[in-house]
Parts: sequence; structure tokens; C-alpha cells
Amino acid sequence: MNMENINKKELSERDICSLYIRPAVADAGWDSFTQIREEVNFTKGKVVVRGNAVFREKPLRADFILYYKSNVPLAIIEAKDNTHGVGDGMQQALRYAEKLQVPFVFSSNGDSFLEHDRLVTNGVVEREISLNQFPSPEELWKKYCNAKNISSEIQSVVTQDYYSDGSKKEPRYFQMSAINKTIEAIAKGQNRILLVMATGTGKTYTAFQIIWRLWKAKKKKRILFLADRNILVDQTMVNDFKPFGGVMTKITDRTIDKSYEVYMSLYQAITGPKEEQKVYKEFSPDFFDLIVIDECHRGSADEDSAWREILEYFSSATHIGLTATPKETEYISNIDYFGDPVFFYSLKEGIEDGFLAPYKVIRIDLDKDLLGWRPTKGQRDKLGQEIEDRIYNQIDFDKTLVLEKRTELVAQKITDFLTRTNRFDKTIVFCEDIDHAERMRQQLVNCNSDLVNENRKYVMKITGDDLVGKMELDNFILPDSKYPVIATTSKLMSTGIDAQTCKLIVIDQNIQSVSLFKQIIGRGTRINEDYQKLFFTIMDFRKATEHFSDPDFDGIPIPIDGDGDGNNGGNNSGGGGGGGGVGGEGEPRPKYYVNNVSVFVVAERVQFYDKDGKLVTESLKDYTRKNILKEYSSLDQFLILWNKSSQKSAIIEEMKEHGIFIEAMEEEVSRNIDPFDLVCHVAFDQPPLTRKERANNVKKRNYFTKYGGKAREILSALIDKYADEGIENIEDIRILRVKPIKDFGTPYEIFEAFGSKEQYEQAVLELEQQLYQAA
Repeated sequence: MNMENINKKELSERDICSLYIRPAVADAGWDSFTQIREEVNFTKGKVVVRGNAVFREKPLRADFILYYKSNVPLAIIEAKDNTHGVGDGMQQALRYAEKLQVPFVFSSNGDSFLEHDRLVTNGVVEREISLNQFPSPEELWKKYCNAKNISSEIQSVVTQDYYSDGSKKEPRYFQMSAINKTIEAIAKGQNRILLVMATGTGKTYTAFQIIWRLWKAKKKKRILFLADRNILVDQTMVNDFKPFGGVMTKITDRTIDKSYEVYMSLYQAITGPKEEQKVYKEFSPDFFDLIVIDECHRGSADEDSAWREILEYFSSATHIGLTATPKETEYISNIDYFGDPVFFYSLKEGIEDGFLAPYKVIRIDLDKDLLGWRPTKGQRDKLGQEIEDRIYNQIDFDKTLVLEKRTELVAQKITDFLTRTNRFDKTIVFCEDIDHAERMRQQLVNCNSDLVNENRKYVMKITGDDLVGKMELDNFILPDSKYPVIATTSKLMSTGIDAQTCKLIVIDQNIQSVSLFKQIIGRGTRINEDYQKLFFTIMDFRKATEHFSDPDFDGIPIPIDGDGDGNNGGNNSGGGGGGGGVGGEGEPRPKYYVNNVSVFVVAERVQFYDKDGKLVTESLKDYTRKNILKEYSSLDQFLILWNKSSQKSAIIEEMKEHGIFIEAMEEEVSRNIDPFDLVCHVAFDQPPLTRKERANNVKKRNYFTKYGGKAREILSALIDKYADEGIENIEDIRILRVKPIKDFGTPYEIFEAFGSKEQYEQAVLELEQQLYQAA
């Protein structure tokens, strides 16, 4: 191709990439197969739920990402067509670079590059360079190593490859950042590492890749992975850690075999209150080079914890703590032990990126919860106990006082919701204690007697004291397993349970702790598109979702001073009535059971989680209006673009890419109006015309009389087709092969009726102009 004869202004953005940017990068020494990736989608696209509509927004896509090695992204390039300036893509590129944590950023329009050095390696942040001045991989890598103090001795560790099984699975961008930051910190001698990653973002897979790279680089030769639940260890061994194969073992029966390299263990399996239970001491203190502590918020950071003694014994090893909800209270601090997190990926980020499921909240307020209830003097409960005379409120219910009608009402509301949606959607009901979980099970059985008669496992109580229920935990988790459908629980299922298809989480438990609240909703945040799990619903009977507005909910943990109030802590089930009740912890207090007090729903509302982490009441119409106004600032701007376009279907496709989902809006507004009218009506409050009304207006103008008989009939059939099916259909040439248009002859014969194919296309364009003439 003769480049001198090309008019750059007429080239598309893709043409600029292919003809100018990629050749310049390749000429600088970047390998086309291993170091240059084009059009990289690095997020999934946020899942949006409004009313009954569920759809994904457009994923974030980088035009180019350049890698020093496959696991070390070094640079990002954002391209624009040549009608833009060289730096017009820079702000977009910098946004992407912040997410990807890439140090070198470039923008180009095909004339030159604008370079942005986020590390300020040469004292200059931005400079313009010619196409043939693009830096080589070695040049950028040297700058990076100098800025990050990565010596030549540790570069082999930092660049060690990931494990790959030959499939296309690779770490997501945030996992790559977590792995690389951890590897760099350890390579430079840091021995206490904290990774904070929201539930469902692949902490265990991330840990595996960290361990694999350190192990393959011979930086860490013997590794101990600690967890506190058998299911976590077993799942890890057969899934993420499977590639370790014969060098890996699980410590069981308090038996130690020192011939392995990777050890998996429960804390409880190697320690205990008695000295003979502390089998970890059979290893020498320097036996392990690396210890990974899963769910480290559950005790390893507590100085009084029995688990802490394991870490102290192996103090010379590097310790990596993994958690979704780091505890920072007056009494327990992860940061005090591990230091500040080397990496933090929040629930909010996961939802925005489309890797985690968003949620809608159904907040249900009950009259007795809001107003309280007081017994009459000397009133006794159904067990004959005299009820202490005071006002009981939401904190007391199911802890010290049981209103049985309240339990019945909650069970009925759960059942009603599942009946409206899908009665086989996996559901977890979090109750105040084990007694409450059992009573809730009974009421749900009664509300769903038809399905329980088909299979007794439709509703199961899954709590720590119930062996039969615990045996069904795996079946509840497995996507392929139909039963159990509804699980009532107290604390057992609040953490460490990978319930990919859980679509409903019911909170009927007093929750004072932000950490516990995040753990509980984490049971629903996983996406499983194979089972149509893209979002979940939280049904909140206890105002627990008020934690969404807590500044601690989705922020980086801050250490608590010794005299602080520990506002992130609190016990798992709130204060108020005190005690744990039947099946709770500590000395049981009397619990009163009242069966003759009516309970009513006072208010019920549906809210959505917005991009700022707040619960808002927003309709699909409101959401669509906001997105339209982002793209078209005024009605005039939209009208100009619509009327100027020769392909209305292209505008409709572009709308979809910007979160304007016409089909979803048609469900809410009307299926009989044009996308044009939908936009004008929803965003600019214009009265809409139906497609049939627009078609009839054209017919009234006698517009077709300028054409011959057959051409007039074809146009009349096309406008009827528009009235029935919309503008996209009459623009598509394939309509000529569909009834009733194909009855006029072959495509060639139809073109001939207008004189030529070009004249037919011009007639269709004029027809569109007539349809929108009033606009």
C-alpha cells in the first residue's frame, strides 16, 4: 500500500491502529505475538438491574496493552482517528492505566505519540515523540526497575511466569496487580503481606499464582496454606491448587510427613489447647519459607488467638494474609500484624467492573419492629413464663422475645417473593440464632408444603449443631444440585461458602458489624452466567442494609487507636436484649414465646446499589434518561445526529454500547414506538408517536406518487413493515428476501423497479426522511 496517497483524515480509528501505531510499536522491538495485545477487554461490563430488566454495560477496552512478559504489563496506548489531536485519548488512557496499574501511558492519532510517564523517571511527565521514537521493551523495563528499586538479582522472581494449563484462562487485571505487587514486595524482602479482595474475586486463585511463581523461581521452597474450614481446604486442593499434584499434601489425623513441599491444613488440625495437640512443633521453626493465611480476619490477627501461636512459631517465614473483610477494632487488627494492604480490591470495584453480581434490596419494615411491643402487666408467654415488663423492639426479637406471628409473616414474604420470581432460586435466610433458624425452617415448610411434599430437602436448616443439615451444605453450594433450595442458618453460612447460584439473601438477624454484613452479602456476589445468575436480591427485615451508608463499608481499613471505640467490631448479632438465647453463645437468658400478637408490614420498598455505593430508588426510565443525556446534551443535538445518519440502526447499536437499552425500555414504555420516539420521550419529555402513526403520516402526504406503480407498491409494503417491526428492518437489505417484499420478485427485479440498486437505496433513505420529517 502506498502510504503517501492515503488521506489520514478519512481513516477509521482501527485503520490508524493497523497502519501507523502497531508498525511503530513493532519497529521499536515489541514482539507481535508475546508482547503486543490489541483491543483488550479488561473488565466484563457492569451488570445493571432495573425493574425486571437485566443487562450488561459495555466493558472497558484498551486499544493496546504492551507487556514486558506475559505477566508484566508495562504500557497502554489509546488510539484516536486523525480528526482528533495526538493527546485526545490521554485522559481515557490514564483512567485505564490507573485501573491496570500500568506505569507508561501513550495516546496517538497516527501522527505521533503523546507519552505520559506515571513514574516520572526522567523528571518529565508528558512529552510528544515521533512514531519512530517509540521506546523499546528494555528501555521501559529499565525505567520501571529503577523507579521501583527492583535490582537485577530479583528480576527473575518478579518476571517468573504464571502457571498455565494451556487454556485461555489467565488472571483478571486486578488479580494480576495483586500477584505482581505481592511478588515485588516479597522479592524486596517484605515478610508480612496483607491482600484485601472482595468475596468472589478469586483470592484463592490469586494466592495459588503467587505461591506458584515464588515456588517455581525457588524463592520459596516449602509452603503452608492455612484455613479454618475443611470445605475450604478440600475445594482448594482439587481446584486452584491442583497443579501442585504430588508435592502437595493435607495434614490430617495430626500426622506430620516432612517429605512434601506444599502443605494444606486446618488451624485446628495442627494446634489446640493441649500441648500434645500442637503438632506444628514437629516441624522446625524455619521449616516453612511461606505461610498463607486464608480468611485471616477470623482470628489470626488476634494476639489472644490460638492460631496466632502458629504464626509466631514460624516467624521467620513470609506470612501472607488473605481477607475480604479485614478486622480493625480496638481488640483485633490485621494492619497491626501484617501492615497496610499491598493490594485492595473492593466490592464496589468488582460490581462496577462486572466481575461481581450487583444487588437490589427489598427493605421490609414491620410494625412491631418500628413501634415496639410491651406486654400487659403479669402477662405470660405460651410456656407459662411471666414476661418481663418493658418495651421490646427489633433488637430483642428472636433473641429474648419471640413473636411467632412475626416469624410466620417473614416466612410468607419470602415465599411470596420466590413465587413471583422462581421458587427454585437458591435462598439463604440468616436468623438470630439456631432456635430462630429452626422456627423459620418450620414456617417455610408450612408456606411451601407442596414442594416440601415433593422433596423434604426443599427447606433445610444448615447450622453448626445439625449434622443432617451440615451434610447438605455441599448440595446447596453445587450449581447442579436442585436441593436444598432454601437454607435457614445463623452463623455457619456467613463466610467461606462459595454459593455461586444463590439469588436471594434474607436478613432477619440483628447485625452491628460491618465485617459480618459484608461476609453475609458476599454469599450472593458471585456471577454464574450458565445458570442465569447475574444479580441477587437482599430481603432486609432488620435495617441491616443501613450499613451501605457506613463510611467503613467499602473503604480501605484504618488502624484503630488503643483507646478507640472499635466501631467496626461489635458482636455478630447485636446488643439490646443481651445473651445468645437458645443455641446462642454464652449463658442462655430466658426467651419468651408469644403466639397471639399480630404483626403487619408497614412499608416495603425496592432500592438499587448505585456507582457511589449508595442505595437509591431508581427506575429503568431514570437510568436510561441519565445515560441518554450523557451522550446527547440536548434534543437538538440528538435530532441533528439522527436525521444526518443514513443508518439509524448504527445509532441504535451505539446507544447499546453506552448503556441505553432500547429493548428493555420498550418493555417499560411501549413496544409500539420507535427508538427515536423512546429517546425523545424518556430523555426530553416529548410526546411519542407510535410507528403506525408515523407510517400513516407519510401515507397521507402522498409521497409515493413520484414513483412508478411497482416501486410505489414496494415502498408501501416497506412502510407497513416499519409499522410492524421497526426502522432497523427496512434498512437491512435482507428484507428483500422476506414476505411480503420478496413477492415482488428477486432483489435484482426489485432494484430494477427503481432503476438500480443505488436508486433503491436512495428511495429507502428518502422514506426514512419522510418518517422523521416532523422532527
